Amino acid sequence: VQLQASGGGLVQAGDSLRLSCAASGLIFSNYNMGWFRQAPGKEREFVAVIRWRGDLRDYVDTVKGRFTIARDNTKNTVYLQMNSLKPEDTAVYYCAAAPGGLWVPEVNDYDYWGQGTQVTVSS
Repeated sequence: VQLQASGGGLVQAGDSLRLSCAASGLIFSNYNMGWFRQAPGKEREFVAVIRWRGDLRDYVDTVKGRFTIARDNTKNTVYLQMNSLKPEDTAVYYCAAAPGGLWVPEVNDYDYWGQGTQVTVSS
């Protein structure tokens, strides 16, 4: 199984980025897909998750109204649209896959993790 995250970069506060995570080696439509982030010196934090059907989503409070998670099961890809970025959004962002039968999955429910993509937001 491989989860390949991409789309990170260096942006200014208020800008937007879209992260992508391409999955292979698993039946993508059987998995809930999540995004996590980890800032330097901090613990990994849940950001967003989308159910295998794409019908349910959950977000951490700090990104509600700014970030949108989406998926395309025909492309085995999950996205994270990030708008109105803030310096506190700076982190390495990881995508992860959890079995579709668990909602809302806990962090320990995720079976597979990607390698991460760096997002840096300057003030």
